[in-house]
Amino acid sequence: MSDSSPLPPVRLSSEAELARAALSTPLLSRAARLARWAGPGTRVDAGGGLAEEQLPAAAEALGLTGDDAAAHASEAWRVAVDTGLVEIADEEEGTVTAGADLAVLTGGSPQDVLGVWLAALETVLADASVPDLDPLLEAMDEGGRIDLSELGWDPEEETAFLDAVLGSLYLLSVTEDGPGDVPVPLPALAASVIVPGDMAEPTNDVLEQVSEAMMRLDDQFRVLEPVGLVEYQPVDEALMADAADAGEESAAPLDDTDVSRYGMVRLTPLGRYGLRARLLESGADAPAVGDLADKGADALLDGTAAFGPRAAQAETEQWLARRQPLAAARELLAAARGSDAGAPLRRLRCQQALSLVGPEAEPALREVLDDPELGGLARVWLTEHGLPDVPVPSQDMIFWLTVDTLAAQLAAEGNSEELRALVQGLAQQHSGFFTAAWRVDHPATADVLEAMGRLHPDKKVAKEARKAAFKARSQQGN
Repeated sequence: MSDSSPLPPVRLSSEAELARAALSTPLLSRAARLARWAGPGTRVDAGGGLAEEQLPAAAEALGLTGDDAAAHASEAWRVAVDTGLVEIADEEEGTVTAGADLAVLTGGSPQDVLGVWLAALETVLADASVPDLDPLLEAMDEGGRIDLSELGWDPEEETAFLDAVLGSLYLLSVTEDGPGDVPVPLPALAASVIVPGDMAEPTNDVLEQVSEAMMRLDDQFRVLEPVGLVEYQPVDEALMADAADAGEESAAPLDDTDVSRYGMVRLTPLGRYGLRARLLESGADAPAVGDLADKGADALLDGTAAFGPRAAQAETEQWLARRQPLAAARELLAAARGSDAGAPLRRLRCQQALSLVGPEAEPALREVLDDPELGGLARVWLTEHGLPDVPVPSQDMIFWLTVDTLAAQLAAEGNSEELRALVQGLAQQHSGFFTAAWRVDHPATADVLEAMGRLHPDKKVAKEARKAAFKARSQQGN
């Protein structure tokens, strides 16, 4: 699940809430109960699993009944072993003792509890990547070896597929407005990792692959739900029976009214935490809102540069909550200075952050009124707060602030409709804008004028912008 490109910031529940959720998941709670149930008389096999004759008692200890009781007990035991809730005391004798991590579940910190849950998650994810064992056993030769190629199963490929699906689900869950809690239809999730992005209409072969993937995912999400990673509504059994009767899965387009019958899945808050932890471990840039709260203003302004406006505001609010308004304003203004390519967007984020600060910050803004880079935004802030004695900006300062703002919007949004409307309004309000704008002593002047030439729908105005951009570049070269 690694990716070199930064992901949107995720909003996580508190560690205390997540730890409580982890302790209440069916699988971890069963594993803990089995760890307390086990004793010197408990026997395990050579692989550390519960001996077969122990499974009925283990299932009874968990209050499990039915055909799957022994399988659920066996799964809970594997989790108990893998997470250190129980330890094999004597491999030859096959006896067990309580593990050191069992005490963590009752006396450890929330972070410690989540560490145990993450270990359980890895065990379950490994199990979810393994197909039904019956065909595996049938394919075993006399020497106990299995030819995986005959089964059409590649363990690495299966793991990579599940990782890709979970990565896609994570992206769908991490939205600008906060957690995306709308369940995702299984066909859409499968298609997101199988259908090429440049394919306008999926071929029948691709649709068949999507259908096959849905059936695999149905099995996998049933395995992943008890560990608390997802909430899952399985594929309707009647649909699978129809497919079995037909001898194949249907590749026909799905009706909106029927889509929920094909399975619906969403990440839980605990699932978002778990997938982010795995992303970080794989080397991906997976930020979370609040990561920058204890860092300096320079880290805040640079870190939120790629955030959407709501996520940037949520991050900034947490940062401001730990600081006094006046000190925070001075730190933000100092970090906003610069003539590098990222400086305009830093100043925009600074301006947005200062909008959340009250009038206590006034002295910091008055201190920079004569600063050529900050004087314009300082005047805007003082005026918006209705404060008296705000100096009138010079024409040079107005034009410099305009170029700086457009450069920031261009960096934040690219050629967006909002920026297009801003460019149109600016050219309409100031008939001589381009005559003066190319003279503005700002590093981004030529780039901004070129962007205005691209974005303005009026060919005459666009031509004026391009001419002004040429003059600005010529001036920069001198």
